[in-house]
Amino acid sequence: MESKKAPSRALRAYGDRQNDGMIQLSFVLEIAPSARAKEAARQFAELHGVQEALVTTMESCAEGYTYFVVYGHSQHAIDAASIDVPEVRTEALSREEIEQRVKSRLGRKIVVVGACTGSDAHTVGIDAILNYKGYAGDKGLESYKAFESYNLGAQVENDQLAERAQALKADVILVSQIITQRNCHKENALALVELAKKQGWRDQVAMLLGGPRIDHKLALELGFDAGFGTGTKPSDVASFVVEWMCGNRESAGVAIAAAAGAGEPKAP
Repeated sequence: MESKKAPSRALRAYGDRQNDGMIQLSFVLEIAPSARAKEAARQFAELHGVQEALVTTMESCAEGYTYFVVYGHSQHAIDAASIDVPEVRTEALSREEIEQRVKSRLGRKIVVVGACTGSDAHTVGIDAILNYKGYAGDKGLESYKAFESYNLGAQVENDQLAERAQALKADVILVSQIITQRNCHKENALALVELAKKQGWRDQVAMLLGGPRIDHKLALELGFDAGFGTGTKPSDVASFVVEWMCGNRESAGVAIAAAAGAGEPKAP
């Protein structure tokens, strides 16, 4: 499914008026608030390409640390049409279409097993996709007759998820990663893929990765079949899974030539 290419044009930041290039930069420096700290922040911003930098906020955020907001001008522009990014491009299916397609083409429920893995204790993402009430008025996979979903909750180790998924004969494994300090989300996600390969069942399931710092490109790099970021609704995941399970993987948005270099996933 090819998407239309956007027309080529330079995009600049929009502040007070179109193409004025005004941007805002926020950061913390290990220095107490003072006139010297304010000047340090201004120069720091200029080193990052901000011209005519104006420090609009200087607040102590901890002893010996200051939070700054700097407003200024950027000369940089970007041509969005020149960017090639793998995306999950799935036909949006209605609830009725999902139920009918699974019933007529598969004749059974699709088994989905989800969890927040590793030390991650935040279930808001996995709950939004799997639980009946869903997210933003979009009901979760539990509400569909087409799915048999299992939410294993938080802090599930990779070997536990693997064991449970195999016992339930999972068709789809959905992993949510919220905590991202020191790239632990990448390490943990990659470790699960490697475990599945080692145990010999990687090709038997669709593996989906979700979280606020996850996109389709990163998921592919880590060896998953698709990635879903902020704003994803249960129906988005449901449509993708149905397309995948019914054999139309290109429509599911996976057969993308620009899949981040294709080949074996690289360690983060």
